[in-house]
Amino acid sequence: MRLKPGVLYVDAGQVVTSAGTAAGLDCGLHLLRRHYGANVANRVARRLVVAPHRKGGQAQFIEHPLPDTQGDARITALLDRVRASLADDHDLDRMADGAAMSRRNFTRHFRKVTGTTPKQWLLSERLALAQRLLEATAEPVERIAQRVGFASATVLRLHMRKAFGLTPVAWRQGFSGTLHAGQAGNALDERLLPASGH
Repeated sequence: MRLKPGVLYVDAGQVVTSAGTAAGLDCGLHLLRRHYGANVANRVARRLVVAPHRKGGQAQFIEHPLPDTQGDARITALLDRVRASLADDHDLDRMADGAAMSRRNFTRHFRKVTGTTPKQWLLSERLALAQRLLEATAEPVERIAQRVGFASATVLRLHMRKAFGLTPVAWRQGFSGTLHAGQAGNALDERLLPASGH
């Protein structure tokens, strides 16, 4: 096996290695993700107060973290509404109007609450939902692209290649063959993750 100095962990099938102590957490989350699904990995990461996904020099296959949105009630409410309607057109003006803010004020508050721009956050949310749908459903890629707000399967494919280095079909083949995410997630939740306020 060759050393890859620019990554947090390497998954070579039966051998999984990480770069060090902190990267070991990333590696562990990756293994949870692979065997029990993204929802379980996300919940464990939030309990550990670590990001479910940190990028090294390559895309790591952990679902994007949900931002901490407690700092601004208007932004929080907006994010919930947008998440519930990702297929709709959510440009900057519409999002700012939805939060009852000017574009400039909205952009400043949005970055403070989420740590990123509205455009990047929206892309991450759409990709995260696409990942879950590819894993948990047999819906055609074109339909999934529409459901998450991309103009076509081609656009979804371009964004997934850029973000993860995989096409939607390759993602589905790589992750839907493991334990069913919902069933495994429920089983692990009952054993390891008692209900909490998270």
